[in-house]
Amino acid sequence: MTLRADLLCPEAYGPPRPARIDLVETHISWVFLLERDVFKVKKPVDLGFLDFRSLEQRRRACEAEVRLNARLAPHVYKGVVPVHEVGGRASLHGEGPVVDYAVHMARLPDGCRADVLLERGELTGEAIDTIAARIAAFHEKLAAGAEAARYGTPEAIAHNVKENFAQTRDAIGKYLRPEEASEIVGWQTAFLRDGAQLFERRLSQGRVRDGHGDLRLEHVYLQASGAPVVIDCIEFSDRFRFADVCADIAFLSMDLAAHGRVDLAERLLARYARDSGDYDLYALVDFYEAYRAFVRGKVAAIVAADEQLDAGARERAAAQARRHFLLALSADRRSLVEPAVVVVGGVIASGKSTVAEHLGLEMSAPVIDADRTRKALLHVEPERRLDDPAWQGAYDPAVTVAVYAEVLRRAEVVLASGRPVVLDASFRSRGLRAAAHRLAEKGGLAFRFVECRADPSLCKARLAERASERGVSDGRLEIFDAFCARFEPVVELPAAEYTLIDTARPLADSLKTLRARLGTWPRGLVA
Repeated sequence: MTLRADLLCPEAYGPPRPARIDLVETHISWVFLLERDVFKVKKPVDLGFLDFRSLEQRRRACEAEVRLNARLAPHVYKGVVPVHEVGGRASLHGEGPVVDYAVHMARLPDGCRADVLLERGELTGEAIDTIAARIAAFHEKLAAGAEAARYGTPEAIAHNVKENFAQTRDAIGKYLRPEEASEIVGWQTAFLRDGAQLFERRLSQGRVRDGHGDLRLEHVYLQASGAPVVIDCIEFSDRFRFADVCADIAFLSMDLAAHGRVDLAERLLARYARDSGDYDLYALVDFYEAYRAFVRGKVAAIVAADEQLDAGARERAAAQARRHFLLALSADRRSLVEPAVVVVGGVIASGKSTVAEHLGLEMSAPVIDADRTRKALLHVEPERRLDDPAWQGAYDPAVTVAVYAEVLRRAEVVLASGRPVVLDASFRSRGLRAAAHRLAEKGGLAFRFVECRADPSLCKARLAERASERGVSDGRLEIFDAFCARFEPVVELPAAEYTLIDTARPLADSLKTLRARLGTWPRGLVA
């Protein structure tokens, strides 16, 4: 009995027999693709980081895969089915001794898989936003208890990193020069040493959770509705699945970069940070992207060394190994876009949030806004209205001081990672604008203030329209006049740092003006 060969025969399946069976082989599984169904069988292998040699180990892994993947793909995973020996052949149909187990899945259309969409040029920025929101919501629901915490200590993270180096010691010389391999080891080791407090802080903030563990483009499917379905999480090892949420989202951003779309990688991170409120991830994301790239290089090197595969498959795996190892090497390289502080301010309903959002997309930069920051500090859902009177309650001056301090703190974390940042808040006083200016000066960075302005009648009309809609902003007619009365005119900034935008004009015209004044992402650049 040869299980792999037997399950490629239509007779191995119940009626109606499939007209065609395709095989996808990974380093740990055989995946049999039928027209509407998928059956995945674990290989009886021991790769050091997993052990599937016994039937019981494979059964437990199959059951864990179905249970865990129900979180992000509840209608895809149908259950675990036994593989029987029938007439001396492996079969998923009939009676006989159980010789193995298979995960039964519904087959999703290949054409809606994220890597396929990307290759066709159809993976849009809007799709990336949807994926980021889905992963942020997934992470938000996960528990951050004692079980998760033991996998997020500096020692646990260091163990995983050093294991990677040990498991590739004999193979990496086929893909990198010795000095390049040493540079990766040196940089990641130094980050582990110097960033111990960062890892401890993430742990205390509850950011280490039971995540996905293998968040790659080929595991993300976009349904006709646009809603993402994510399959194939890590089931064989808790220590690879329990991790900082940054390590999870960094896997997907790394994969986008590996496919030549750094712009989409940065957009993913920016939208995830906004939706999760986790801008502190920028202190660690380059490390985790490098870690994930190295893991993918390691796996590809294992496949490239598998002599049971055909030469073409091994050559493709070798090329992937080199690409990912090089990506890990680039982690501490300079960004394609210079870091800068771009502030978008103005009175209520002046259009600043719309301009800030589009600037963030133009710059592939995160947008940090005062509205979400205020609600995060007050432990309020982003779209819950705060109807306190002007300068009271949530808008008490002391609260506002704390909000702007947190906006600038988050911005400093982003800037330290070598990325630009867009700040979206009124910045109604010279003192608040000066604080943002000092942040730029501290890092020797460019500072740009964009003031959005519109006729008061237009602002009031926008507020009247907004009153019946759900949204993050709490600006309303009742406080408009009081707010405008305290807005201090922007007269202190030199012309090189100040741009006035009339938001009554078409947005496209405003963006054209801003592109000429700001360091936006180079047009046409994707890698």
